[in-house]
Amino acid sequence: MDLSKFVAISGKPGIFRVVSNRDNGLVVEDLDTGKKRFVSGRIHQFTPLKTISIYTESDTEELEVVFDTIKAQLSENPPVATKASNQDTKDWFRKILPDFDEDRVYVSDIRKIIKWFNFLDSKNLLESSSTEESDSQEEE
Repeated sequence: MDLSKFVAISGKPGIFRVVSNRDNGLVVEDLDTGKKRFVSGRIHQFTPLKTISIYTESDTEELEVVFDTIKAQLSENPPVATKASNQDTKDWFRKILPDFDEDRVYVSDIRKIIKWFNFLDSKNLLESSSTEESDSQEEE
């Protein structure tokens, strides 16, 4: 799974794929419509999904690892609805990442993770790291 080509943009809902860089912003592709547009770096902040980590009791866990865990547990522990109660959301996430820091990881963060996972999974953009590694080893 390579999250480096996906970004979250402040003030814009959803996730975008980076098409190219410019001095004053990014050209991004809307994954829903497929339309490409320029987004100014002067107005918006860009957060590559690759750089996002979740606080745990001891350190942090990369979003990519969290997505892999969700995908692995999809059949026996599907994501809760984004409108689920705060306690149900935390209980579900505790099964995904048992040692997440409840003081620094808010329910809104967990809901955003669920939305991002569901969106990327529905577009078949989440492949497990082990699949990519085996593909690259077969090519060699």
